Amino acid sequence: MSTILLRRHLTRHHDDSFIYPHLSLSTQTTLRSLLLSSLHKEPVKSIAKKLCDTVSELASALLSDDMNSWPDLLPLLFQWVTSSDPRLQEISLIIFAQLAHYIGETLLPQLSTLHSVFLRCLGAATSSDVRIAALAASINFVQCLSNPSDRDRFQDLLPLMMQTLTEALNSGQEATAQEALELLIELAGTEPRFLRRQLVDVVGAMLQIAEAESLEEGTRHLAIEFVVTLAEARERAPGMMRKLPQFVKKLFGVLLNLLLDIEDDPAWHAALTEDEDAGETTNYGFGQECLDRLSISLGGNTIVPVASELLPTYLVSPEWQKHNAALVAIAQIAEGCSKVMTKNLEHVLSMVLNSFSHPHPRVRWAAINAIGQLSTDLGPDLQVKYHHLVLPALAGAMDDFENARVQAHAASAVLNFTENCTPDILIPYLDGIVSKLLVLLQGGKQMVQEGALTALASVADSSQEKFEKYYDVVIPYLKAILMNANDKSNRMLRAKAMECISLVGMAVGKAKFRDDAKQVMDVLMSLQQSQLDADDPTASYMLQAWARLCKCLGQDFLPYMGFVMPPLLQSAQLKPDVSITSTDSDAEFDEDDDSIETITLGDKRIGIKTSVLEEKATACNMLCCYADELKEGFFPWIDQVASTLVPLLKFYFHEEVRKAAASAMPELLSSAKLAIEKGQSQGRDAAYLKQLSDYIIPNLVEALHKEPEVEICASMLDALNECIQVSGPHLDEKQVRSIVDEIKQVITASSTRKNERAERAKEEDFDAEERELLTEENEQEEELFDQIGDCLGTLIKTFRASFLPFFDELSSFLTPMFGKDKTSEERRIAICIFDDVAEHCRESALKYYVSFLPFLLEACNDECSDVRQAAVYGVGVCAEFGGSVFKPLVGEALSRLNAVITHPNARNSDNVMAYDNAVSALGKICQFHRDSINAAQVVPAWLSCLPIKGDLIEAKVVHDLLCSMVERSDRELIGQNNQYLPKIIVIFAEILCAGNDLATEQTISRMINLLRQLQQTLPPSTLASTWSSLHPQQQLALQSILSS
Repeated sequence: MSTILLRRHLTRHHDDSFIYPHLSLSTQTTLRSLLLSSLHKEPVKSIAKKLCDTVSELASALLSDDMNSWPDLLPLLFQWVTSSDPRLQEISLIIFAQLAHYIGETLLPQLSTLHSVFLRCLGAATSSDVRIAALAASINFVQCLSNPSDRDRFQDLLPLMMQTLTEALNSGQEATAQEALELLIELAGTEPRFLRRQLVDVVGAMLQIAEAESLEEGTRHLAIEFVVTLAEARERAPGMMRKLPQFVKKLFGVLLNLLLDIEDDPAWHAALTEDEDAGETTNYGFGQECLDRLSISLGGNTIVPVASELLPTYLVSPEWQKHNAALVAIAQIAEGCSKVMTKNLEHVLSMVLNSFSHPHPRVRWAAINAIGQLSTDLGPDLQVKYHHLVLPALAGAMDDFENARVQAHAASAVLNFTENCTPDILIPYLDGIVSKLLVLLQGGKQMVQEGALTALASVADSSQEKFEKYYDVVIPYLKAILMNANDKSNRMLRAKAMECISLVGMAVGKAKFRDDAKQVMDVLMSLQQSQLDADDPTASYMLQAWARLCKCLGQDFLPYMGFVMPPLLQSAQLKPDVSITSTDSDAEFDEDDDSIETITLGDKRIGIKTSVLEEKATACNMLCCYADELKEGFFPWIDQVASTLVPLLKFYFHEEVRKAAASAMPELLSSAKLAIEKGQSQGRDAAYLKQLSDYIIPNLVEALHKEPEVEICASMLDALNECIQVSGPHLDEKQVRSIVDEIKQVITASSTRKNERAERAKEEDFDAEERELLTEENEQEEELFDQIGDCLGTLIKTFRASFLPFFDELSSFLTPMFGKDKTSEERRIAICIFDDVAEHCRESALKYYVSFLPFLLEACNDECSDVRQAAVYGVGVCAEFGGSVFKPLVGEALSRLNAVITHPNARNSDNVMAYDNAVSALGKICQFHRDSINAAQVVPAWLSCLPIKGDLIEAKVVHDLLCSMVERSDRELIGQNNQYLPKIIVIFAEILCAGNDLATEQTISRMINLLRQLQQTLPPSTLASTWSSLHPQQQLALQSILSS
């Protein structure tokens, strides 16, 4: 204990208690020599290790500043390590290992000496403890060396490292072997490239261990863990393991073999408890986990060929365990192999569906489980193409009354299927599925009833209003369960009934559900007031059920809010249940407790109770739902909810909590704004909105600055954008500055990540599969840039010319985004930002035309249609507001627009948005630069493109312009002798027949007036020929419009 207490005071991490610098020089010297002499003499191994920790911590604090501050330490350690005493050798190696961890780079001058020490200890030591200590020290040094050539000096140690392992196994010292394996796993995860040159030997040896049935299960699992860890070390050695397909096949076989270790436990067949794992061993669970990890890390192109080779023999085996193992393997690899498996979907499905008729119920259960997993991982392709095979198979499995567990699982798999399913796929099967589920609901074991409730809920959720025809039959059963399932054993049944009722209510809507809703909510209220046990699932199901009922009932739900909010806020305010122990302490977390997740950070092991975090995340999501649904009605709770959720923007224990907190921010501001506008803000005015905005936006910006996950950064930017839309005018210059600085930081961080990925692409093992994963990671960055573009667009629209000083600062970040080396999405976003500046800052933006217009004009003919659309839209904006600055570029603009408009595939669905915007830009050039064009040629060319029907926003702008030009009898538009009037009438007819889609109501009424005038003024022969060129439906519609 004294050693541990002393260590706390000699450690820099505890700055407030780091007393060493305050000691006199003589005391410091005495303390150092006392530590070393105690270490030299200490006979008890556990105390000696604690002393090593203390010496290492103090040494790392002193030597990192000055190598001479403990002059006798390193000479003494080298003396001990070369002595003949194994105890002193081990102690010195333990300290070297820890110093590598703390101050490895500082010890670089000693590298040659250390290398020869490790070489000798690994090769010649007789004591296994010394070898393990030498292995740990070697590995720590390899990890701490940033220079590859320094690391290469340790390459010749690798065979000796492996020898430490094999000799321990050969002499039956499995505990020592497991220590060695754990150290090598750490090396595989952090420095996989160190193993590359001897990869075949190392992986081969590990797979031999994995296959050796004479060894302990723990040893074999660690050998497998080593190979899987190596496969997962993508960021440091992309594609390296895929170069060894023969080993992948061997490992896959080893994992399949683990899945055979399953017993036919009677508890599984009795189906009285939830225990679906009955009979499964640790081998079985570990095999499943590793198949999942392996497929995710190596991908379908590597795994599927191996699976296709090995699984068929398992599927035709008479042993049920083998058949079961194959189905479990298919389910486990689906996530990582989804793209490749989707291409072979029919073959995969036939293997699984054929197993629905297997004589052994565990195999049938595994087949249903695989269908559920495939529905999730290979959807929606599976649902669209094979619903006619899958749904009848699941319905048939629900008739297995001999095997309740199979029945229940078939019902539950309906949930997986419907989550990726559109109502039109489901509708033909609804009668059959709903009637079967009602049969299961009325009788049978509790797990079957629970499965049926889950399935009914998901079917209602997927079929929405189409579920109304079943409502009157279903709801009495659900209410009966809700009201009568009061025993402790029925708690989950009641919770699922609650979930099902709320989803059915949302599906059928308020009008149908209203009468039952009050009765259901009364039951929920009485349940909430009763003392629920801590482990009762009712509470978390109730949180979600209340929110769904609110979504269904809208403002009618307000009277219940006073009741719902206190417990909801309590759940959102839950403190994380965290316990921290030292990694070398004897306190162990229960490895089998699924509710505790453990992570190791340095020498600390942290255990977190996940159920608490999940309840907190659910509650935060529900708060967001209420604010979104109730709008101004949510006003009374804004202050409480804001003070709860704003701090949770930096809740790093759970991503979902941060995401929900971010999503709620604009909802709270919006609720406050609406309440103030509608006079429902309890006397608060715009000053309150400013105060709320001043609280939310700076905190959101700060959270964004610290956010480690790219996906959540994008969510936070999205929330920030919406916040600015609501309360932008209330932002002061300092707040705008902080937002702009943060946007710069996000762009810089994103570029750094992309550069790191580009470096990864240069690795020697980099392959096509790795490129695909890299592309997916970069797509996340594009989502981030998309949000940056939206945010800047909102700031520009809000502050207009006063934002331009900030835009000037940002241009050095934005200009590179126009580069040819950038993705099309980055180019599109950069163009959109300039479009916003040109549109909303008008004359003040003219100074940017010289820099940005060349990019814009070139991008009009970009390969990507989205880039073309943004560019031609920008040309239209510049034509409208650019005046004399745009005039010299009219000729080039016309030729660029012409190339877009006259392209053979211009009106294809992929290109139509760019086409419509090009037509709109051409119209603006006709309107604002008539004197710079050959109007007699260009205006009729523009007219021949009308009407436009793809971009409905631009359509309204363009058709309004057409209307104005006809009203003022535009000479070039009407043509000599009214030659283009028939064409104009046909265009008007098409626009009017489309209802309000292609023109505003105001434009439509102006067009009708123009048509009536033309009826009076045009010669009857012209009118008749024009009329005859219309479709019969257009003639009828026009007659009706003109006569009404």
